[in-house]
Amino acid sequence: MGTNGSTMLEPLRQGLPPVDPTAVSGSASCALPARFEAVRGARSFTRSTLSQWGLDDRFDDVALVVSELVTNALRHALPEDTRPATGGAGEPEASVRLHLMRWSTRLVCAVRDPSEDRPGGSFAPERTQENCDLESGRGLFLVDAYSDGWGWHPLAGRLTGKVVWALFMLHE
Repeated sequence: MGTNGSTMLEPLRQGLPPVDPTAVSGSASCALPARFEAVRGARSFTRSTLSQWGLDDRFDDVALVVSELVTNALRHALPEDTRPATGGAGEPEASVRLHLMRWSTRLVCAVRDPSEDRPGGSFAPERTQENCDLESGRGLFLVDAYSDGWGWHPLAGRLTGKVVWALFMLHE
């Protein structure tokens, strides 16, 4: 499982400003169930992880961004047939996963989902009348406003889907 995590995040590392991979001072991830209650779990996971890293003061902004990224993944990226029935056994293979990485001066929140569709709705550059409603792009406007940068990339190799990430600069 560790190799999948590093493989999944390799394009993410390439998309960020140059950092020494050995300088990663913290990394944590969790799989999230395909239910909207997962947003609460993602916030709780983020709170405990940031607390362990001594970053409690960044929780509000980071948790808002994590909530938006996870909500978008659950709302737009999971096909109906991958949503587990209530009481279903096990996690579906096409799941949402939250990954937090910390360097000395950066924190990255990455959410993996099984969809290969571009994120964005009305926030995407190609605006059309049909995707111009308030709901579809509001989350990424918030991500853009509360983080120091964000982006996405499709997964490569045997992994399908994409990763949407947000960067936070840390001041020490």
